[in-house]
Amino acid sequence: MGWAESLQQAIDYMEANITESISMEDIAREANSSVFHFQRTFSILTDMSVGEYLRGRRLTLAAHELASTDHKIIDIASKYGYDTPEAFTKAFRRQHGVTPSDARKHVGELKSYNRLGIQVNLKGASPMKYRIVERESFQAVGIKEEFSLVDGENMQGIPKMWERANADGTSDLLAGLNNGEIKGLLGICDGNADGQKMDYWIGAESTEKAPANLAAIEIPAAKWAVFEVHGAMPEAMPIVWKQIFSEWFPSNQYEHAPSPELEVYPAGDAYRDDYYSEIWIPLKK
Repeated sequence: MGWAESLQQAIDYMEANITESISMEDIAREANSSVFHFQRTFSILTDMSVGEYLRGRRLTLAAHELASTDHKIIDIASKYGYDTPEAFTKAFRRQHGVTPSDARKHVGELKSYNRLGIQVNLKGASPMKYRIVERESFQAVGIKEEFSLVDGENMQGIPKMWERANADGTSDLLAGLNNGEIKGLLGICDGNADGQKMDYWIGAESTEKAPANLAAIEIPAAKWAVFEVHGAMPEAMPIVWKQIFSEWFPSNQYEHAPSPELEVYPAGDAYRDDYYSEIWIPLKK
């Protein structure tokens, strides 16, 4: 089964079990993926987390049922996973801007999250520049924080982590320790075993022993696809991430390996339109 078909199968599984209590492990298994990489891929392609998608779809279906049936609100709340009418009303109002009672009376507008269908572009609008690199394991030193993948917490927390590192001198310290093959600061994405959280490192490749205020991480030996990123941060990086999963993987024979991913930020003004950076994706050999 191809990459796009596996992802669509996971979405179909969510839809078929939308009123059931399904785990992230069950969903990822349908995509033949680890929990971490499934959640990362899903959020990159859809700009929402798996949890947000499920919540949005359940409240969309609940709104339709409220407007088209005479089922009791408490029964509809229970059907779509809410233990109390109060919790259901709070979530319903947050999504739709009206209460369940308003929806039943056809008061106000409702917001619909439609069922997802995966579409891939086998030929992108512009060519993607990449190279294949094989490397033995190497060390990076830096700082690490743990972020939840639930509701996009990682997407909100990581930029703030960079702001702190740039402001408190950590970035300058790491730049001084950078004596490895990869020149520049690294953003290292490393999934936890349970798949619900990730470790994010701001670091640099270095052969030096990590100073007391820093830690070290060993990056495993791997074959890497190294993608060029051209443009100002932070806008340019997410565009290429989305291209990798929506265009490059579906049209190549490579598979994503369960190892950390790297973003490489060379020295320079990252806010300039001509700034150059890279994304390193580990591949299965």
